[in-house]
Amino acid sequence: FYRSNQFTVRMSRDTYAHLKRYLTERGGGPVARIIHDRLYLDVYEGVPRTRAQVGATAGAQEGEAPKQVNKTKIYYGLLKEPELPNLAMEEEEGEEEGDKPKKKKPKKDALQKSKKNDPNAPPTYRIPLPELRDIDRIEKAKAFRDTVKRVTLNRETLPSICFYTFLNATGNITGVDISDDSSLLAYGTADSQVRVQSITPSKLRCMKSAEQLNDIDKDADDVLVRMMDERTADYVRTLLGHSGPVYACSFSPDRNLLLTAGEDGTIRLWSLQTWTCLVVYKGHVFAVWDVRFSPYGYYFASGGHDRTGRLWATDHHQPLRIFAGHFSDVDVVQFHPNSNYVASGSSDRSIRLWDVLNGNCVRVLTGHKDVIDALAFSPCGRFLASGGGDKRVLVWDLANGHLIAEMLSHTSTIYTISFSRDCNMLASGGLDNCVKLWDFTRVLEDNHEEDVSVSHNPEVKRSESLLLGTFPTKNTPVLATHFTRRNVLLAAGPFEG
Repeated sequence: FYRSNQFTVRMSRDTYAHLKRYLTERGGGPVARIIHDRLYLDVYEGVPRTRAQVGATAGAQEGEAPKQVNKTKIYYGLLKEPELPNLAMEEEEGEEEGDKPKKKKPKKDALQKSKKNDPNAPPTYRIPLPELRDIDRIEKAKAFRDTVKRVTLNRETLPSICFYTFLNATGNITGVDISDDSSLLAYGTADSQVRVQSITPSKLRCMKSAEQLNDIDKDADDVLVRMMDERTADYVRTLLGHSGPVYACSFSPDRNLLLTAGEDGTIRLWSLQTWTCLVVYKGHVFAVWDVRFSPYGYYFASGGHDRTGRLWATDHHQPLRIFAGHFSDVDVVQFHPNSNYVASGSSDRSIRLWDVLNGNCVRVLTGHKDVIDALAFSPCGRFLASGGGDKRVLVWDLANGHLIAEMLSHTSTIYTISFSRDCNMLASGGLDNCVKLWDFTRVLEDNHEEDVSVSHNPEVKRSESLLLGTFPTKNTPVLATHFTRRNVLLAAGPFEG
């Protein structure tokens, strides 16, 4: 690695002058040549940083990120939510009781707090996104109704936690995902199986055979219901096709599709209506560690042992973009809420943010001291939380690429991080068999909008008061956390008896 790449060292102009004076007085010798050949000195104007500031961003395999990398403007704002004109009427109909309808004032959509365009949001035409279908509008209406009833979390109001434990599964569960509406749970196993489980009273139904579909009245209002076979409905479905451990699962936003990735180097797209494999995507050279659907569907991202992240579309068998730049495995990928960016965490101890439009790297975040296993964007899109083998949760401000908080309490590798729906709280879990809750509002208290330069790094918050609570399991590592639309925290992991 060091023979073919330069290690980045960032220093102030004064520090650089001291280094030059030292080398001149000592005669230079081989040290000057080594510095010239092996180091990239990223010199900035301003006061030298403290040891704590330097230590906060040290640890990456290629050194600290050069400052010009994080100067690119990024659109971290959210896209404007579509109009849902019948939403208020639907709510009123559901709440009306008796013969006389009550006159109610139409409620504003909580998902559309401001009709003005977010100045930090990308243009809607920047990348092509799938058109909104009627079924998507219905789903957004359901999400709105849940949002109205959502619990606001704070230090006094912690979320309820529902934990799903896999029994008799020691060493066998390799990846877990929970659908956005919290109705389905999927997990991959070390023996090549993928299982989808309903975590609501509704059973998983399969589409009827072609012969039976011919007998259906296609003009009926409930044609989709009639297409599904109630007789074969069950709470669990098993999907077979991979030829090695399945490391990652990801539901599409509409819950009709499931992506899985594994040791065999392939990504598979499954239909959750026919329960069959629709496509096998081959592009990664070795094992695929993670795969993640875009919040808008259609696109998905993956990362693997070949040190690349890749952007795909469900109707293309080859990747649309290859994100190359990491020096080791890409262990985790995550889509930005506006779908214009993909974050990747690597064994080289750095996080990179990639622009979906052109495949360019627009942020390099260094500070972790070990493998990065978990990433989560805040619902507002501005912040990114990360965790991994160094047992720390770090929070980054994507506007300028600065580390703003470090949360220390875990005693083993962190495997999962989730933001609450109101962005007030952060949940993390891992191999230390506990779920921890963090106060994200405290992190944002002093995060002013002023122009933060390289010489004016924000103070990294490390206060113990950020930890709101620790909830241990009996002996169950936490592989997944997920906040429901009403801010109940779901978590899952295998019991290791």
